[in-house]
Amino acid sequence: MQRKSTILIVVLFIILAVLVGLGLYQASRPTPVVLQGQMEAQTVDVAAKVAGRVTEIYVKEGDQIEIGTPVMRLDGLEINAKLKQARAAQDAANAVAEKAEKGTRPQEIEMAKQTWQQAQAAAELGRKTFQRVDNLAKEGLLSKQSRDEAFANYAATRDQAAAAKALYDMALAGARPEDKVAALAQAREVAGVVDEVEIAETEAHLKSPVAGEVSSVISKVGGITPQGVPIITVVDLNDQWVVLNVREDYVAQFALGTTFEGKLPALASTDLKQPITFTVYASSVLPDFAIWRATHNSEGFDLKTFEVKARPLAPIKGMRPGMSVLVTL
Repeated sequence: MQRKSTILIVVLFIILAVLVGLGLYQASRPTPVVLQGQMEAQTVDVAAKVAGRVTEIYVKEGDQIEIGTPVMRLDGLEINAKLKQARAAQDAANAVAEKAEKGTRPQEIEMAKQTWQQAQAAAELGRKTFQRVDNLAKEGLLSKQSRDEAFANYAATRDQAAAAKALYDMALAGARPEDKVAALAQAREVAGVVDEVEIAETEAHLKSPVAGEVSSVISKVGGITPQGVPIITVVDLNDQWVVLNVREDYVAQFALGTTFEGKLPALASTDLKQPITFTVYASSVLPDFAIWRATHNSEGFDLKTFEVKARPLAPIKGMRPGMSVLVTL
């Protein structure tokens, strides 16, 4: 009986020693460092280039959309009015350019020719009349004043004929090269205005420039949206990454191109295989407000914090931006 008691005491002592040893071993092991990061995804705020009143919204939160999917329509009354004005100005500018290019109409050339011929006939008559008066004045049959009057009439008809000839030559030549260039430049300028208004009209029927999931619809039907203000937010869940704030004494474990494993607690109950492997693609120091300060001024040193970004090897099914990621070092 005494022997059994001795054996029992020895066994208990051994068990106690083992437990004490395990406790000391666990106490001597370093405490694992767990970093908490956050999942992010590419987010795009879709905004219109023009201001207007929202008349229709074609999407809602949670919809999956593609590039070019109609998003909403804005009231385009003002844009339509500007487009009519621009097109009318374009028609006028094109007409002026076409007129300058084609030159004077045949009817106008003929009228200028007839006017010149009439003026030329009047000048010839004036010349002959002056010659007769001049001869008579030389013979003393007419006064000098009559001669001067005949010469003045001849000079006037001669100048009128010269002016009519110049107008006829201009009609034959058409518009000057400078006028043609100016007319064409005006037409191109107005065409640019028309293009600008047509683009604004297109923007009134807003389409998504990116593919993804509609995470929020900011505007409401009937509301006025200013130019450049976001109307909807689209998230591309295929473009995922995790953001970790890492103290600089741990940052060596997150060098560019290295991989690490992390778990998403929010997806623990799903069939997602965890942990998930991530690859580091960016690392940068955070501003001074993120510095880890030493506990005592006389001991240790301040540690900076680095922002580390890493992508999963494949898009994580069920991931939502903002989910936590736990990384054990």
